[in-house]
Parts: sequence; C-alpha cells; structure tokens
Amino acid sequence: MTCRAAGMLLLCICSVSGHAQFNTDRLISSGRIALYYEDYVLSIQYLSQVIMLKPHLYEPWQLRSAAKFYLDDYSGAEQDATEAIKLNPYIASLYDLRGICRIRQKEYDAAIEDYTNAIRLDPNSRNYWFNRAVCRIEEKDYKRAANELDTLIRKWSTFPDPYNAMAEICLLEKDTTKADEWLGRSANVDPYNVNTWSMRAGIAMSRKQWEGADSLLTRAIQLKPRSVNNYVNRALARCNINNLRGAMSDYDIALDIDPNNFLAHYNRGLLRQQVGDDNRAIEDFNYVLKIEPENIMAIFNRACLLDQTGDLRGAVRDYSKVIEQFPNFWTGLSRRASCYRRLGMTANAEKDEFRILKAQMDKHLGVQPRWSKGKLQEVRKKNDIDPNKYQQLVVDDQTPEREYQSEYRGKVQNRKVSIDFLPEQPITGFDPDDGKSMLQNYADITAGKTQGMKAPQQTVSDLNGMISKTPGKAGLYYTRGTLLAKQGDYSDAIADFTQALVIDPLMPEAYFNRGLAYIFSGEKKKGLQDLSKAGELGLYSAYSVMKKLNSEKKN
Repeated sequence: MTCRAAGMLLLCICSVSGHAQFNTDRLISSGRIALYYEDYVLSIQYLSQVIMLKPHLYEPWQLRSAAKFYLDDYSGAEQDATEAIKLNPYIASLYDLRGICRIRQKEYDAAIEDYTNAIRLDPNSRNYWFNRAVCRIEEKDYKRAANELDTLIRKWSTFPDPYNAMAEICLLEKDTTKADEWLGRSANVDPYNVNTWSMRAGIAMSRKQWEGADSLLTRAIQLKPRSVNNYVNRALARCNINNLRGAMSDYDIALDIDPNNFLAHYNRGLLRQQVGDDNRAIEDFNYVLKIEPENIMAIFNRACLLDQTGDLRGAVRDYSKVIEQFPNFWTGLSRRASCYRRLGMTANAEKDEFRILKAQMDKHLGVQPRWSKGKLQEVRKKNDIDPNKYQQLVVDDQTPEREYQSEYRGKVQNRKVSIDFLPEQPITGFDPDDGKSMLQNYADITAGKTQGMKAPQQTVSDLNGMISKTPGKAGLYYTRGTLLAKQGDYSDAIADFTQALVIDPLMPEAYFNRGLAYIFSGEKKKGLQDLSKAGELGLYSAYSVMKKLNSEKKN
C-alpha cells in the first residue's frame, strides 16, 4: 500500500469515527434535553441508543437512570446507576442517585453505604449527611442518627431539616416535650418550613389540643396549599371543635387534590352520615370499598346507611358479611333482624333475635342513634378492626412524611392504569384460522361464555402440540404462558415467558407478563425488574404499572 493510499484510509477511518462521535454526542444531548423537559420516555429512547453504541460511557447510564427514577422505575434506575458507578466510581452524585433509588425501595442499609461513599467524595454536601442520618432513623439506629444530626446542626445551623429530624427521633421515643422544643428551634431558624408546623400540629393532636392543632395546620396549609394530609388532619381537629362545615370543606379540598385518598373518603362518609346526607355518604363508602373490598368497618357503615335509606336487601347483604366474621357482634345482629322483619322474613329475624337474647338477656335491643357528641370525639387507627368502633373517625400514623434532600425529586407522569396481563399473540406458522379460533375460544371462556367452548386446559393442550412441532417460536411460549398466567398458574407461566425470552431476548411483552406473574406470586423485586426491562424496550405502559405498584403499600 502506498503512503498516499494509507493516508486516505486513515482519513476515512477518522471521518467515520468523528461522525459516530458526533451522532453519540447529539443523542446524549437530545436525551438530556428530553429529561429537562420531563419527556422521560423519549429521553430513555435516545439514551438507550447511546448505550447500545457505546456502553463504556457512564453519562448515558446516569441520565437514563434519572429518567427511570422520575417514572417510578426505582429498580431499573438503581441498575443503571450501578452501571454508571462501575464505569466511573469517583462522582458523588452517582451515589446520591443510587442512594435515593434504594431509599424509595426501602433498602436503607444499602442507601447508607451509598451516602457514606458520597460523603467521602464530597464531605461538604449537607444533603448527603442529612439523607444518611434519616436512613439511620428508618433503621431505628436513633443514637447514631442523633449524633450525625448534631454534626449537621453544628456545621449548618440555619438548615431546618435536622432540627425536625431530631424532633422526629424524640416523637419515636415518646418524648413530645423535647420534640416540641426542637420544633421551636426549627421555627426560629426557618418560620416558612411547612414540616415544622405539620409536626407541631401532630403533637397538639396527640394531646387533644384541637384548637391549637387547627391553627397550626392552617399555617402549614398557607405555606403548602396542596398537602392532602394537612387538610385531612385539620378536618379531624375541626370535627372535635364542632366545626363540621369547616371539616367537610377540608375533606372536599383533600379529595379535589387526591381523589383516591382513603381517609378523606372514609371520614367524609361518616361526617355526611352525621349530618343526614346519607345518599352521598353511601357514595363515599362505595368508593372506600372499591379500594378495599373487604374493609369490615366500611361495609358495616354502608349497611347502616342502606338500612336508613330503605335499601333493606343491600343492608342485609352488608350486615351478613360483617356477622360472618364477627358472629357475636350484637349490634349487627340486631340491625339485620330489624331489616328481616321489615322485609317480612320473620323466621330469619327471630333467629337473629334469639342469638342476641340467649347471649345477652339484659341487653336492650334496637337501632343505635346517630353520633353523640362524645362519640364524635373518638377516633381509631386505620388498622383497628373492631366493629363496635364503626362510628369513629379514622386517623393514620401521625409520623410525618419524610422528605429526603436530593436533586432527584421523583416527579412522575400520572396515568390511570389497570394491572392486567397483556393479551395473547396471534399464532402464525400454522393454519391461521385454527390459531385464531383457539384464542377466541379462550377469550370467550374468560368472559364467561362457556357454552359449546373447549375447556381452558384443552386450549393449552392445543398449544402444547404446536410447541412440540416448532419449539423455536417465542410467540407460542409467550401465548401459552399468558394463558397459564390468566389461570393463576404463575410458576409454569414464568417458565414459558423465560423460554420465550431465551428465543427472543428483545420481546417486551414477555418481560411485562413475566413481571406481573412474578409480582402476583410474591416476588415483587423480580417483577419490577422485568417491568423495567419492558419499559426500556418500548412498552411504556410498564412505567404506569410500576408507578401504581410503588404507590401501594410496600410488602
């Protein structure tokens, strides 16, 4: 090769390399811009292309991790942050990113390790110190947490959050007096910190200082007008000072902000019942039971309301559900007996009345009145299942919601979504009519149209025959796995989805359905990892499912 030819070849190589670098830089820039404008799905698309082209660059992993975090895909975000750390372990913000992902998954020990590394690299970041201390509180290591918070207060005396965290430790140790002192110091440092006023209100409520709690929560609401918990708590305080109109207004506002709030619906239902607005109270308890179908306290309250509004059969249905679980609940038996009598079902009524008479000869029978003033002042915990407390307002744990300090705030896209398996795929490679009719047969069975249809086992058996003839088709394993999953056979379904992914590793539907199968069989971590992969491969509804799963109570 002549020198001229060699030079031309080198020039071409450099040109191609430079063009590839330009494309990579442009994709990273596009991903960063999409992230800035909160188009997280588009950002993931750009950054995934870069990672396929140049997996040795840490920045695309970091940016994609952030995008997944904002979509509530904490498991996928943690994995990407881990890859970024492997490629460049000397950047403190990478440990912060992975740390906040682990916090969202309640992996506090691992988060402490991340923030320890972040502090080693950047000891002057107060946020890293604070997050590590709060993780220690979560782990109930109060002594070490208090020591670290004391360091924070000495180094950053005008930072209010450590004072509030100190107050929280005192509350957890049942020392409300000392907690109030810390909150007073916090208010002096920063009178505009909403958590300070919310926590002081919580202390006032624990002491039944209802007027003081009302005033403190009003201050908190002025500072943060869209905090649902503050409206729900202020409504409770107002009920106890007989400001029922103000309480009703607070529940209405809370539900305007968060239409799915359990406590607001439940307590508003009780309040509507108290003021005689029975039909709308029933609407609230219908909603509560849509969220928690087996909530005994809500079932009984709805039964009382149906009874009062004349839906006697509906009332009997609900009373019976409660009596099944609490056979000696005399109030329920008495009310059901009254309904039976009004329905003309005298034998049933006498049977209930005899049960009461036999066990409590001296107990006065009859329908209990609406709330007394004393009853209005009583509350119960949300998990307190005692049917005799059915008229009491519900309170949740008064521990304030912790706010970690990070640039990653977790703003997400909200979409309504149902958690269901994706449908089966059309079957090709055989007689298309046979495949279509087989899947239609199964769809009809799941819809309840069973006349003249094959049993589900026969449908799966047909697929077994197809797989034995052509074992290399991912779609057949996916379809059989989906049918098995819909029958509740998650173990065999997972095996089929796994085989589909061995054949076609880029099949997002298989990741999605295997993820749900893992979740329904109790392996939530594995399930979230699969859903993350489905989202990464372009099945973006997976992110909405993950958001819904993460918003539910952690297992």
